[in-house]
Amino acid sequence: MTADNLLARHRAVLPSWMPLYYAEPIELVAGSGRRVTDAQGRTYLDFFGGVLTNMIGYDIPEIREAVERQLRTGIVHTSTLYVIRQQVELAEKVARLSGIPDARVFFTNSGTEANEAALLMATNRRRSHQILAVRNSYHGRSYAAMGVTGNRGWSASPLNPLQVAWLHSGERLRGLLARLPEADQVDAAVEDLREVLATQTAGDVACLIAEPIQGVGGFVHGPDGLLAAWKKVLDEHGILLVSDEVQTGWGRTGEHRWGYQAHGVTPDLLTFAKGIGNGFALAGVVGRAEVVESVPAISFSTFGGNPVSTAAGNAVLDYLLDHDLQANAARTGAILADGLRAGVGDLPAVAEIRGKGLMLGVELVRPGTGEPDPALTNRVFEACRAGGLLAGKGGLYGNVLRMGPPLTLTEDEAREGLAILVDAIRSCAAEVTA
Repeated sequence: MTADNLLARHRAVLPSWMPLYYAEPIELVAGSGRRVTDAQGRTYLDFFGGVLTNMIGYDIPEIREAVERQLRTGIVHTSTLYVIRQQVELAEKVARLSGIPDARVFFTNSGTEANEAALLMATNRRRSHQILAVRNSYHGRSYAAMGVTGNRGWSASPLNPLQVAWLHSGERLRGLLARLPEADQVDAAVEDLREVLATQTAGDVACLIAEPIQGVGGFVHGPDGLLAAWKKVLDEHGILLVSDEVQTGWGRTGEHRWGYQAHGVTPDLLTFAKGIGNGFALAGVVGRAEVVESVPAISFSTFGGNPVSTAAGNAVLDYLLDHDLQANAARTGAILADGLRAGVGDLPAVAEIRGKGLMLGVELVRPGTGEPDPALTNRVFEACRAGGLLAGKGGLYGNVLRMGPPLTLTEDEAREGLAILVDAIRSCAAEVTA
């Protein structure tokens, strides 16, 4: 990996359950725009952005300058026991952009913490530890967040502080809903929700937590309008809706600023993370005041919303809006989606090309069977790297190639990455069928 055998040192001191990408793991040592360079001097076009986190890209002057201005004050940390100007300014922007009336914002360091905080608020508001969650979901690695994660590969403990009842996801290839015409799937999902409430709960459920597009789950999503249909039933019972927008937020889908907006519904709580810090540790919850204020005791995050991270967050959000990156996500995402469908959509190994904007997945299967093919996915994944492109993997069975480039991706870069993707998928699929 490097002259000092960094990989061996990594394996000697870090846990084995922390995965490393690639048969020969790489160390990234420099970045600019949408490109990164490894320790061997090889440069790659990055279509995964630190797991959708480097939303604006690398080495962006406006973000760097905002952070350096804060560092020059000598104040890196004060704790939230003191008023933090950068935090207040960012909270005002987030509240305004959330679409939630009379909103309050609580900052954390990660999406996991944000979802944990949302669960704290919802369970206190409803005085219940009963939660509705969605199969194939991922909400984080803390105790309660794992408890509402519907993906066995990411459920690191069988213990759970919550009582969870599970709804069918919007999976369109497998499962009960996938057997139905799309026009019937929302009604079937509502029937499922009513049955789950009647049979698996004591009635006083706290909330439903759901991703508008499932991230780790392989960019699976149900029909538009599903969340609104669910919420009609939730409102009958006073159950809150938590929209996990850790990966879908800030315009990544191209259609809207938030994934929930494709459903014609407004959540009670919304969690955000990843892209808002563009690599700095920043996340949070925004929600209706009466729900956020339900926490009955003192609670704060030591580092959540610290001056440096919120300085970065303000610069990220200003850049996002000033450059209309939501429109850019729609434009460049269409180049990728249309190009993938034209370039590999005819292959028997490609079961589905899905997603929205710059949040795209290609599900690979064994031709003629529909069975997930994680081995083929890994070959394509490695071939992309060999071609100079970094992508991601995911899905319940590890057979989905995931793309989540920075929202600043140019049209030329989209076409460059598309050519590498098409070549990698076609060549690896040909090897399988040869």
